[in-house]
Amino acid sequence: MAERSLEGRTALITGSTSGIGAAIASRMAAAGANIVLNGFGDADEIESQRSGLERDHGVEAIFIEKDLSVGSESSALVREASERLGDPDILVNNAGIQHVAPVEEFPPETWEKLLAICLHSAFYTVAAAIPAMKRKNWGRIINIASAQGLVASPYKSAYNAAKHGLIGFTKSVALEVAETGITSNAICPGYVRTPLVEGQVADQAKAHNMSEKDVIRDVILAVQPNKRFVEPEEIGDFAVFLAGETGRSFCGAALPIDGGWTAR
Repeated sequence: MAERSLEGRTALITGSTSGIGAAIASRMAAAGANIVLNGFGDADEIESQRSGLERDHGVEAIFIEKDLSVGSESSALVREASERLGDPDILVNNAGIQHVAPVEEFPPETWEKLLAICLHSAFYTVAAAIPAMKRKNWGRIINIASAQGLVASPYKSAYNAAKHGLIGFTKSVALEVAETGITSNAICPGYVRTPLVEGQVADQAKAHNMSEKDVIRDVILAVQPNKRFVEPEEIGDFAVFLAGETGRSFCGAALPIDGGWTAR
């Protein structure tokens, strides 16, 4: 079992029923944190995940289903978490969706939904969580941005806009809370093998008339010098580091974990 560096803390992780969010939840539970799961998926699989966290790591874990494309639902997520498990000490904004299309063909309704989930929901959850963090003089806000919050890619105008905005939001919050014992930082992953990226591979294959294998080698990982996907568990371990006392001096940082992508 991992060192219990988060013993007694409560972590709320949005979009945590699969992919990066699930890995963060698992690693934080291993470090002793009680977990609030949020996301969509098969009810039996989510219950298996939730009960597994409790069984394997001796923590409390609950699941709250809220639609983070709706601001009031994002705020309500924090309120319900506080009522059921205690005020979150650690807030990880990870929920996200993706859509790939030329800007002139980008569906306006998809633009709105993507910005709502990837950017606006972070405003609502942070605004709801900060008062309790201030009362305790301790808190960790970790926003899962992207390498594409630091550099851009074609056909991903909404995602690039949302992730660039999330980094700016992270920095602004960090400056506001810098003297309160709360930190606010962004993790900026490169390509991680998740259901979200699987969808991108399929979309890019269609757009470029290529096989998915060729897309992975020549399109997706072309920008990642180490030529491998980032593992979700690597991001989970990094989030645990930032959430612990070892991360207390990180303030408003946008931290790449991208195989060298943004080093170019």
